[in-house]
Amino acid sequence: MNKPLLAALSALAIAGFGAAPAVAAPQAGTVKAPGAKAVTVNFAGTVSLSNCSGSVIRFPNSADTDPALVLTNGHCLETGFPGPGEVITGQSSSRSFGLLNSSGSRIGTLRANQVVYSTMTDTDVTIYRTTTTYAAIKNSYGISPLTVSATHPVAGSAIKVVSGYWKTIYSCNVDGFVYRLKEGDWTWKDSVRYTSACNTIGGTSGSPVIDTTTGQVVAVNNTGNEDGERCTENNPCEVDANGTVTVRQGINYAEETYLIPACFTTGNKLDLTLSGCTLPRP
Repeated sequence: MNKPLLAALSALAIAGFGAAPAVAAPQAGTVKAPGAKAVTVNFAGTVSLSNCSGSVIRFPNSADTDPALVLTNGHCLETGFPGPGEVITGQSSSRSFGLLNSSGSRIGTLRANQVVYSTMTDTDVTIYRTTTTYAAIKNSYGISPLTVSATHPVAGSAIKVVSGYWKTIYSCNVDGFVYRLKEGDWTWKDSVRYTSACNTIGGTSGSPVIDTTTGQVVAVNNTGNEDGERCTENNPCEVDANGTVTVRQGINYAEETYLIPACFTTGNKLDLTLSGCTLPRP
């Protein structure tokens, strides 16, 4: 997988897993209409972690006065990888994040006070609550959060993977969607497969995947098949609805994020019992 950097330099590591849509996804063959003007994508609103990447996010209904949230991978959680079937909510945290401006310069530090949600089951996400608000970040640094799209990404869409850790932006397209992505003990659902141009590396884990037409986050970068092995750690395999396994060495993946907004209510508060919320529960 695309490992967190420290793990990439040492031994075992995991950089990503699939996004779990429990609702019907648009067909993978759906293609975005050509001709839409691309928005400018840069580093503004992204963050660097100790060994991963991430971003300051909001949802379509978030308010400027809400506590700001940070999105990264589940395997980037500072207390270690959540196990298969494990969902963590409300865990205390004091993790810090380096806030970046449009050019990738670190202009401030944000700090978490809670792990709102973290799992590596069906999806690979950690969402932190910070000690500040979107309005305060805007006032202090002139930085606005990235908005998480509430709709499924579309095959063929132009995307950018923005790594706050490496200050690198990868450009490619959504090649398609994977029914199940299996890596070691973990299985993810409806994962995004990149075209080959997004050759993400260790340290890019947790990077936002941004649709260049809307400027919104549609997925979170996480893994890739490094050595051509079958379904092993750092070598995820694709499994279709009939159980057929496909290995694509050198291809990288992300996990969709469109399911997340439905699980948050007023004040950016997590409520996994909301109608339409299909994220895994503890």
